[in-house]
Amino acid sequence: MDGMTTATRTTGGGSYGGLGAAAMGKRPENRRQWLVKALWSGIWLVFLSAPVVDLLDGGHGPLAQVLGWTGLVVFVACYLALVFRTGRSERNGPVLLLLALLSAESGALVLFLGREWLVLFVYVAIASGAALPLRLACWTIPGASALMAGAALVVPGGRAFLVGLLVPALLGGFAMTGVRELVRTTIALREARATVAQLAANEERLRLARDLHDLLGHSLSLITLKSELAGRMLPAHPDLAARQIADIEQVSRQAMTDVREAVTGYRRPRLGSELAGARVALTAAEVRADLPADPGLDDVPEDSEAALAWALREAVTNVVRHSGAGRCTVELLRRRTVDGDPVLELSVEDNGSGGAGPHGNGLTGLAERLHRAGGTLEAGPTGHGFRLVARAPLAGPDAHPAPSAADVGSRA
Repeated sequence: MDGMTTATRTTGGGSYGGLGAAAMGKRPENRRQWLVKALWSGIWLVFLSAPVVDLLDGGHGPLAQVLGWTGLVVFVACYLALVFRTGRSERNGPVLLLLALLSAESGALVLFLGREWLVLFVYVAIASGAALPLRLACWTIPGASALMAGAALVVPGGRAFLVGLLVPALLGGFAMTGVRELVRTTIALREARATVAQLAANEERLRLARDLHDLLGHSLSLITLKSELAGRMLPAHPDLAARQIADIEQVSRQAMTDVREAVTGYRRPRLGSELAGARVALTAAEVRADLPADPGLDDVPEDSEAALAWALREAVTNVVRHSGAGRCTVELLRRRTVDGDPVLELSVEDNGSGGAGPHGNGLTGLAERLHRAGGTLEAGPTGHGFRLVARAPLAGPDAHPAPSAADVGSRA
């Protein structure tokens, strides 16, 4: 039953922070997550009201009440141990032992106290699906249901409860197997995605190292050779040595230019990659992302694309860190200004509550960057969230007056 409450949190593509970290299939990592998981698990214990009412108003003697309350406490403790044990290891022995204990205790309480206690078998079936892999749960769930059916046929009036409890036991148990496998698959996919990102970063570093080697290898070799020549020429031919030194200076300057251009090229952000990164960041923060699939940026000038890419990165960072939003919409539209100049407009809007603060350095820096590319920036609260609109020219950048800080609203 714990898994039913967390299925939507763990399969929505969000991170494991907050409530998601307390989900079935992942062990809580701090006190808040333990409390959250205990709350979600405790909600479903309300269905034990039938045994509780039976103990209070069933007319049992003192000995029966003591045994009943003790058995109920032990049952709940074992059930919670199963719920909180999930995801800690791959050993199934302790789980099977606890399930056997729960089944034996449930049968004894039903036979001793009556039909109201048949509901305990539903918890046994659902705990089986939540805590065991499918290859074992496909046996334990029908087994728990069969034990419940046998006990219902033995105790007086148990048949009237059988249909109402047998279906929830079977459906709930097998539903938990699906939720458990879905959560495990989601965790594996996220780990694989992190691995792929790390491999991509390593590959990029290797590519940068190779390119720098190609750029500097010839230049440094030439500098070394000319330095040796200049050293041999200095005593007898200072004019020839001076010529070699001049060549060294020229080669060094060209090498510096090549390195600067290479590093600038690597640091220049691209809208396509930033859109992909924004999708990953928003999904990890459990924010529903609505982003354009194919922006079509072949005719966008490099300066304009870089400025809009920086704007997208800053806006998504604000959404993830400050807004508390549940939805973020990103749009790329081709428009014309009042003067008829074509521009590419980037709009980032969320439904959070983090946009009411004073402007900060993040969006002020974006305004300056867009100004250098001939674009503009608008940002501010919308009444139901926060919206950032950045525009950059599709033609060559025009001269515009620098924007003032008052023109830019921000929460960065």
